[in-house]
Amino acid sequence: METSGGIQASLAGRYATALFGLARDERQIDAVDRSLDALGSALVDSREFGDLVASPVIGRKDAAKAFAALSPELGLDPITAKFLGVLARNGRKGELKKIIRAYRSIAAAHRGEISAEVISAHPLNDDQIDALKARLKARTGRDVTIDGNVDPHILGGIVIKLGSEMIDASIRTKLNRLTSAMKG
Repeated sequence: METSGGIQASLAGRYATALFGLARDERQIDAVDRSLDALGSALVDSREFGDLVASPVIGRKDAAKAFAALSPELGLDPITAKFLGVLARNGRKGELKKIIRAYRSIAAAHRGEISAEVISAHPLNDDQIDALKARLKARTGRDVTIDGNVDPHILGGIVIKLGSEMIDASIRTKLNRLTSAMKG
């Protein structure tokens, strides 16, 4: 499978490609999508889950047991639940966020969509996401999936990574430009 942006070249890309291939073969792409959405939300909403994924202190076996215990609670499909166990046993649980992002890109391309990574200072509400999707669709001529991330360091505004294009309308960047202009 050939993907855009060299996704397969990265470690996370190889795992995401393998997960997508399995989901496609089992006709479970939508179920895996929903499970990865749940995992992505858990990474943002649950400090404990984020610590579990990021901690180098938690061993492979313990991480696999913790993922197995959390899978039903998060409503994960069997493919994603098994995949988490593989990540843990291979010592790659820290790659989960990157794998989710890469999988979303691969799945979007499979559906004929384009994936946009959107960084905002605060979480976007559903109306804002819908409006952004409509503007990006008008710009690209394709349906757009949004992978939203929050980074308070941008202060306000938005940064959009759409394929190889980056649209930076963050307040931090505008302030940096103003500072540079004032220095002469």
